[in-house]
Amino acid sequence: MRYCRSCILPDTRPGVVLDPEGVCSACRNAELKRKLDWTPRAEAFHELAENAKSKSACYDCVIPVSGGKDSYWQLVTCLEHGLRPICVSYVPPGRTALGERNLRKLIELGVEHLELRLNPRVERRLIEKAFRRHAIPGLVTHMAIYSFPIGFATANGIPLVVYGENSAYEYGGGDPSLMGAELSRRWLERFGVTAGTFAEDWIDDELGPDDLEVLRLPSDRELSEKKVRAVFLGWYFPWDPERSLAVALANGFTVRAEGPRVGHYDYVNIDDDLIGVHHHPKWHKFGITRSWDTLSIEIRAGRMSRAEAIEKLWARGDETPWDDIRAFCDYLGLERDEYFAVLERFRNPRIWSRRGGRWRIEDFLIPDWPWP
Repeated sequence: MRYCRSCILPDTRPGVVLDPEGVCSACRNAELKRKLDWTPRAEAFHELAENAKSKSACYDCVIPVSGGKDSYWQLVTCLEHGLRPICVSYVPPGRTALGERNLRKLIELGVEHLELRLNPRVERRLIEKAFRRHAIPGLVTHMAIYSFPIGFATANGIPLVVYGENSAYEYGGGDPSLMGAELSRRWLERFGVTAGTFAEDWIDDELGPDDLEVLRLPSDRELSEKKVRAVFLGWYFPWDPERSLAVALANGFTVRAEGPRVGHYDYVNIDDDLIGVHHHPKWHKFGITRSWDTLSIEIRAGRMSRAEAIEKLWARGDETPWDDIRAFCDYLGLERDEYFAVLERFRNPRIWSRRGGRWRIEDFLIPDWPWP
């Protein structure tokens, strides 16, 4: 593994590319964004909003929301531009009381709200299949948060769908055509966290087309005929978690009193009891945890040094999410040994080696790491 000399991300993380100087694409892109004149982009969003208002019969846009801090940023920005949105949410099987509370406060800002609750039998089966096939327990969540809002907009003639940040733009690696304002099918194949699959790819003897219809993404032809655009707000305005948090706190959002659930922040990934299991396989696949992502964001924002981030990683130590694993196994009816047996199939042999009865990563970022 090679680590960025500026942040702490390794080249094993999807979307990250190190340049000849050893600096990752996310850090280079952050440098470019700091020099960017955002005024023309803000004006472009204003024009986009005005165009949506001129074409809509009722709602001007659909905003996918979970009740997280970015949901507040998306909604407040759209309301400030005079849009009449309808918010839509997917209800995951592990939604927390705090997540529910934050979502209610969001809706109290004055919008209609629609929730999608999947058939629990279909949902459970699909989650288990995604875990066993790709070690992506959150695949269903990601499929739902993209397909359902876009499908709802297409079915109801709503011209605009507004998402938050574009991960391709934030990390800056790969295909430049995916780093713009538009969310496309090609973007979802690469960055949708669904292993490049769509609902139709999961049809089998157990799950039929009718079971998965609500998760079907409209075709490019349908989107074109209905003139629906799905865009990233983070292309028009600079995205930063602290900026989104400030907007959220000013409008009733509550952070997690017990501290971070997953990663470095106490205000991210707090609305789902199973979220730790979604991030856990990154350790086996890429040699990182969620903390590597969030701490690197803080480095790029200038709020933390690389040395401070490494010190925090050392202090956090082993980040195996035991409570979430227990809840996930109870949800699927798995034994804990079976859960770990599935993960072992995805352990990356290019970076992991077995010595002294322990798995470890050679040339790890922290030389004296206490391997569990």
